[in-house]
Amino acid sequence: MKLIDALNWRYAAKRMNGNKIPAEKLNTILDAARLAPSSFGLTPYNIIVVEDEETRKKLLPHFYNQPQITESSAVIIFATWNTITENEVANYMAEIAEQRSMPVEGLKDFANYINGSIKNLTPEQLQIWAAKQTYIALGFALVAAATEEVDATPMEGFVPAGVDEVLGLTEAGLHSAVAITLGYRDAASDYLVNAKKVRRDHAKLIIKK
Repeated sequence: MKLIDALNWRYAAKRMNGNKIPAEKLNTILDAARLAPSSFGLTPYNIIVVEDEETRKKLLPHFYNQPQITESSAVIIFATWNTITENEVANYMAEIAEQRSMPVEGLKDFANYINGSIKNLTPEQLQIWAAKQTYIALGFALVAAATEEVDATPMEGFVPAGVDEVLGLTEAGLHSAVAITLGYRDAASDYLVNAKKVRRDHAKLIIKK
């Protein structure tokens, strides 16, 4: 499916039919999210994949009982790091050095630049910055899902503290920011399945200077 056709096909499915996504398609979607750009390339978040049925049932009340949580094939949670310090930056430098086969000492200036930028932000500003990075990955996952003809419903409507508790995120140094349910639309139950996609007209949305 061509990209624009895929994006016209996709919508935020309200009901799903419970069918499982092939592992290959799920991995493609996750790889797309992994390859999303991030400020400094740091990716200050983790992507939690919840396929277990019992765990999704526990998540359901924290998502205000939205049926996609249990009707989907997987729930994807984008969870930001609770702290971003020189430690995390050092780990990132080590990863760059390993993957590029170079001495980590050669990344000293880059590390100092990132650390200097982080120190200029309050903890609250760091959390906002980290959450913004997750939305870039979210967008890549949504586009990838559309090209794989997998329905993907982005969700902000949940209780983060409840989700964090069910998944043990706090202990892992994480905090849930946004989620996606992945699966296949239930054409018989979803009132939006045949609704025309409505977006602002090209001429009204895009301003050229």
